[in-house]
Amino acid sequence: MKKVLFISGTRADFGKLKPLIEKVRTEPNLQYSVFATGMHLLSKYGSTINELYKSGFSNVFQYMNQVEGEDMEVILANTITGVSRYLHENSVDLIVVHGDRVEALAGATVGALRNVLVAHVEGGEVSGTVDELMRHAISKLSHFHFVASDVARKRLIQLGEDSESIAVIGSPDVDVMLSANLPTVSESLARYEIPFETYAIAILHPVTTELASQRRHANQFVDALERTGHQYIVIYPNNDQGSGFIFEAYQRIEANPRFRMFPSLRFEHFLTLLKNSSYIIGNSSAGIHEAPIYGVPTVNIGNRQHNRFHHHSIFNTEFTVEAITESINQAVSSGPFEVTHRYGDGKSAELFIEVLRRDLWKRPSQKHFKDLEFTHA
Repeated sequence: MKKVLFISGTRADFGKLKPLIEKVRTEPNLQYSVFATGMHLLSKYGSTINELYKSGFSNVFQYMNQVEGEDMEVILANTITGVSRYLHENSVDLIVVHGDRVEALAGATVGALRNVLVAHVEGGEVSGTVDELMRHAISKLSHFHFVASDVARKRLIQLGEDSESIAVIGSPDVDVMLSANLPTVSESLARYEIPFETYAIAILHPVTTELASQRRHANQFVDALERTGHQYIVIYPNNDQGSGFIFEAYQRIEANPRFRMFPSLRFEHFLTLLKNSSYIIGNSSAGIHEAPIYGVPTVNIGNRQHNRFHHHSIFNTEFTVEAITESINQAVSSGPFEVTHRYGDGKSAELFIEVLRRDLWKRPSQKHFKDLEFTHA
């Protein structure tokens, strides 16, 4: 019996990991557990730990790794301590982490130092913030990689990763996105008491490398949303440094009936609402990663998603009211948009479990850098 530990710190990474956890749970020779930490335990962000239990997962360990306002490096240190202590009491054969957050970096660090195999989901992606540095660091600390595209695979090979340690499985959340079991839009609107017939989704996250501009950017964002006259479902930012400026700006629209604001939405309901929205606006990866799969236009603002996948449904702009409103007008008048299949066809969990059934356990815990072919001087 192989024991697989998944580490989840946010509503976003849980949406990606959920199909993989479900698949492991059904395997007779595998046993899952979840180390739940980060934003999951913060009431301000909706206490999304409850979503793990509502999804039917019972083998969940809760660890509070932060209080509001703590610096990222402190959260990283706290999480390393928590994961290390968990592994001291609970032996596992594989740690699965996702993406580019500090919780994933902590899990990969502890696994590497304890000679426990680490699998990284969705490495090889790029962005315009410190998240990119962390994602590549997580990849270097990991022993196996489940990537979303062949482009990501090639980037990991550039980083010196062994091609035999990389499996292209697509993005696991596409499994959920293309599922026939998503709620209807009427069910989602009713669940969250959203009175809109038409709406857009707004998500703005702080950019830790641009803190000096964060308050101005947040105010420009809100000014633009107010100017449009459109109705918006607004989802809270993540808890990175600078989020306070966004919450401060949101105070101006809390009582406005054109805005419905939520700390978090259950992933399946978020997908249904996204699929039926007029557009998504802000700087969330959902606008780059998920929206094009549904053909929903994206108004992507600023540098947070710099150099990521470009699709004709994505309209990149800057943090000025005029530029944002112009891009909104372009987005809503340019469709309909063809969907993309860049991130797979909804079979990621099956491809993931096939690797766990055979290849992954043969990987040594000692890694070696793989040079690209070149002539030595």
